[in-house]
Amino acid sequence: MQTQSVDSSPRTSLRGPALGWAGALTLCSVLLLALVAARWRPLMDLDGDIAGTTHRWAVAESGVTQTNRILTDWVWDPWTMRILCAVAAVWLIWRYAARWTALWLALTVLLANILQQGLKAAVDRPRPVWPDPVDSAHYAAFPSGHAMTATVVLGLLLYLLRHYGVGRALWCTAVAVAAVSVVGVGLTRVWLGVHWTSDVIGGWLMGTAVVALAIALHRRHLRPRGSTEP
Repeated sequence: MQTQSVDSSPRTSLRGPALGWAGALTLCSVLLLALVAARWRPLMDLDGDIAGTTHRWAVAESGVTQTNRILTDWVWDPWTMRILCAVAAVWLIWRYAARWTALWLALTVLLANILQQGLKAAVDRPRPVWPDPVDSAHYAAFPSGHAMTATVVLGLLLYLLRHYGVGRALWCTAVAVAAVSVVGVGLTRVWLGVHWTSDVIGGWLMGTAVVALAIALHRRHLRPRGSTEP
């Protein structure tokens, strides 16, 4: 007897909430973008106060700073996230023959990176500059590429784990790892003095908006057509 496809399951009802979240998060992202582009003084002052405090801590706590550099440059680096995405895409094709979903995953991450780089070029926000820097970074500051990439990749992977019905233990572990990673990578960028706090928040917001919109599109594709993916 043929079993029901996972991709045609009742969970397609998530499409509506996903679109709602995408709209709300996009509005928040646009608002923050406007404040950053306008150099809104209260936000700039808050960013400066947080950056100054964390930079003093980073200079004083060399061991913690080195740990943050390892985490941000290797564990949570955008290229690490992209490799994880590639592995997941291969797994989808090999294990489930889910070619369309694998392509959707790869294209979403690619388009998120293009969006991120476009916004950096458009806003052209300078990064923090310190007389005694503990790390360095290239390109403009807003939004944080590390924060946005981690949010997009891990958010999509969590959705796929839920979509394919993994066990409760694996799901809870994945949620915990993803949450620590997304929050952690943002904190490392501020601690190392290469991003303002609003850069990181912008990366989180825009990344989550991309995830919500991508989920809605994935559900929209599957609902009217059904799926041949097991």
